[in-house]
Amino acid sequence: MASLQHRKSLEKRDSDEKTRSQDEKEAYDAEVSVSVADTADEDEALKLVGRERAAQFSEEYNRKLRRKLDFLIPPLCAAVYFTQFLDKTSLNYASIMGFPITGQHYNLVSLAFYLGFLVWEFPTVYISQKLRVAKYLGANIIIWGIILMCHAAATSFGAFFALRFLLGMCESCVAPILILIISMFYKKDEQATRISWFYVMNGLTQVFGGFVAYGISFDDGHLLAPYKIIYLLLGGLAILVGICVVIWLPDSPIHARALTKEERVAALERVRNDQGGIANKTLKKEQAIEALLDVRTWLIVLTTLLTSIPNGALSNFSNIIIKSFGYTSKQTLILSTPGGAVASLTTLLCGWYSDRKNERMIPIVFCLIPTIVGSAMLIGLNDSGNKGALLFATYLIGTFGSALSSVYAYNASNTSGHTKKNTINAVTLVSFSIGNIIGTEIFQPKDAPAYIPGKTAIMVLLTVQLFVSFLLRWINVRLNKQKKRVLEEEKARKGWTDEEVQKERERHAFLDLTDKQNIFFVYTA
Repeated sequence: MASLQHRKSLEKRDSDEKTRSQDEKEAYDAEVSVSVADTADEDEALKLVGRERAAQFSEEYNRKLRRKLDFLIPPLCAAVYFTQFLDKTSLNYASIMGFPITGQHYNLVSLAFYLGFLVWEFPTVYISQKLRVAKYLGANIIIWGIILMCHAAATSFGAFFALRFLLGMCESCVAPILILIISMFYKKDEQATRISWFYVMNGLTQVFGGFVAYGISFDDGHLLAPYKIIYLLLGGLAILVGICVVIWLPDSPIHARALTKEERVAALERVRNDQGGIANKTLKKEQAIEALLDVRTWLIVLTTLLTSIPNGALSNFSNIIIKSFGYTSKQTLILSTPGGAVASLTTLLCGWYSDRKNERMIPIVFCLIPTIVGSAMLIGLNDSGNKGALLFATYLIGTFGSALSSVYAYNASNTSGHTKKNTINAVTLVSFSIGNIIGTEIFQPKDAPAYIPGKTAIMVLLTVQLFVSFLLRWINVRLNKQKKRVLEEEKARKGWTDEEVQKERERHAFLDLTDKQNIFFVYTA
């Protein structure tokens, strides 16, 4: 039924296109705030669909399509994120399994990953815009798998530093590309949940990695040191995931081989009203400048910094902190796993709430409060000898990790214009890198084993972030009120009916306009 309706709609559209006069086209183009005469200015979606909605699909059809996408895209994204986080935190496991680098050199090796991440973030994002994003992602995963396996052959500080730097370069493309793919295929009120489905891997890798490391720790190291086995296994897994991504992960709805042509059109039409666009391979200087002049960009930078500094510290020192309570290395590996379960549950709940209530900042507040409480407990109970309470506090601290998932969802839902999207995602990940670099240095060897200054810093930073979250939410609410007022004025000035307003909304959807240029774009608080 949908197919017949689609064919009739296409025939009608072709007929309308032929009869529309050139004068009418020019009049319409003149009203658009940017030139659309050159197809480079438009969204790639227009290769499959018209500027106006030409095909209607039933709710049932769209539900089946979304279910099909859910079985294809989130599992592959989750596999990528699972592999990335496991590879990134492999140093945490290696640190208590005979890793030869210790003290300040260990801090520097940890920092090297984020230096590579920082240096390559902008280049990798803009390179990916010119290429097929999923294929580019898959190639990077295969390369980082090879680099990870090379860790087993390294013996010196310099070699480990160089390998971690290259690992950071390869992994810097992951989050921007996954956010972009989710925003291409899913509506705004579906994005946070799907992002949480892959971001939850951060917590699950902590559980999985802890048990695997625990099992390997029983090896006597006769053939290979336990930390070398970790690197070989994780590198091989990354290569396997990279191959799967190259074969099966779609670059966009336009190039989704797993979908029929009708399903590709339906995938584009179901996200049309969100005004987010799909893809455009032209780098637009004005969009990059707009992103850098947007005050919300810098508040997202601040948010990412305030939540990434604790991440940089805890992702590499959490096992060391637990061990300092008086547990053995083997006990530490097992006792670290519930923290991953707590982080996973928090991520899923925040993603569900974010879409259900159309909120992005409130979930961040929810996940930060337990971490602030947990940090205070670690400081206050430091000399108590109460191992159970201290361990419980480390589990509470794990909730803050889902904040970055909400930031990813915020970017996906609140930005349009392909170059602007890429710029904001790159700036966010650069901030993530800087925050993690700083984080590796807040737990200093001289403060061991209690690390009170570092724990205090985490508590203060996340408390400040509570206020930043409320400020960002207020700005988006205010911007929506302004847009609504402008749209009402435009509607009155041009005498548009509600149907004409909807047609204008459809025409603006795939013109690669930024959220500021497009009066029909609605922000998510």
